[in-house]
Amino acid sequence: MTIYHFVGIKGSGMSALAQILHDMGLQVQGSDVDKRFFTQVALEQSGIEILPFQKENIKPGMNIILGNAFPDTHEEVQEAMKLGLPVVRYHRFLGDFMKQFTSIAVTGAHGKTSTTGLLSHVIKAAKPTAYLIGDGTGRGVAEAEYFAFEACEYRRHFLSYFPDYAIMTNIDFDHPDYFANVEDVFQAFQEMAWQVNKGIFACGDDEHLQKIQAKVPVVFYGFDDENDFQARNVEKTTEGTTFEVYVRNTYYDTFSIPSYGNHNILNALSVIALSHYEELDAEIVKENLLTFEGVKRRFSEKSIGSQVIIDDYAHHPTEIKATVEAARQKYPEREIVAVFQPHTFSRTQTFLQEFADSLNLADSAYLCEIFGSARENHGKLSIEDLAEKIPGSKIVTEESIASLKEHKDSVILFMGAGDIQKFQSAYEASLKQ
Repeated sequence: MTIYHFVGIKGSGMSALAQILHDMGLQVQGSDVDKRFFTQVALEQSGIEILPFQKENIKPGMNIILGNAFPDTHEEVQEAMKLGLPVVRYHRFLGDFMKQFTSIAVTGAHGKTSTTGLLSHVIKAAKPTAYLIGDGTGRGVAEAEYFAFEACEYRRHFLSYFPDYAIMTNIDFDHPDYFANVEDVFQAFQEMAWQVNKGIFACGDDEHLQKIQAKVPVVFYGFDDENDFQARNVEKTTEGTTFEVYVRNTYYDTFSIPSYGNHNILNALSVIALSHYEELDAEIVKENLLTFEGVKRRFSEKSIGSQVIIDDYAHHPTEIKATVEAARQKYPEREIVAVFQPHTFSRTQTFLQEFADSLNLADSAYLCEIFGSARENHGKLSIEDLAEKIPGSKIVTEESIASLKEHKDSVILFMGAGDIQKFQSAYEASLKQ
């Protein structure tokens, strides 16, 4: 039996794909650095072996799947080439793998992971579904008809995919280390749109997505009147959100979601539109929108003492704004405290003012040192440059984070895409003392 060996198995997409192949009865193992990542828990639960990087891991007869973060000069790749083994990049492998299903790519600058999670939760209740979510969750089903997966625009990786359907949540300028500007991002999405085989579900409230062209139907969803699927009569409470859906101006049904903020209504609308198009039972859709518990690191809550602590992956000004708004909807009476760790110097520099504006929406802001990547030249930029633009903000370290205790009865948002969890762990440890 062929063994699939994953080089960089702790990557979020890689760990999810490894779980899918394992669920489908294939033999899977992988290697990575020693550091512990939240993605490895599911791999350990499945009994998938994780080895430290070394060329001795590579044996004749293996198929090598290579994570996007690793160069061809990696010792395991070099060994595989020496042995003449097939080596394929993650996104290429995924592109071939999905051909056996009705595939649904979920893409966009923001909301990909939450929408992929919601979509797979809803459609697997109606039909056998395999899915790959960017929080490291993957599931394979032997008889799967559908395959729902997150497709990332970074470095145009999603151009390896030719899916049946695509959900496009929004187009925004992110990854300034790769894209030149928002027009460059749009071009990448436009190229992706030409590759879709059956239909595109795009947020019509997004001015860039309105311009998308395709050789398949483009169905628009959103709040504006011009959309094919429109949310109307929205009711927001501290328990969640209820809204009516109109299909081309005709009332279709009323749906409720246990989540907060307009971005979650839009995510749900995209799933409702696709389910309607594929003629899935509306009752199943309604029921499963209500039972969705969210994905990892997206508004993940816990209560400690008088405080609510929320972990969120928000790392772009648009996402910070959405997270603060969601917290305000759920906890209108409480102080909202933002603890933010910027991710990459290039993003921090590009959006310095926008980051300040979005963090100013919280009642208090605490900032952690910028989480940079080794690839970057960061010049003179430091966290002080951001702090200067946010009146009353404070810079914190793992040692000084205990000062958050003075915010009694507050909601504390730990936000970032780097290692913000270590600040949250340090704070939780200080509460126990």
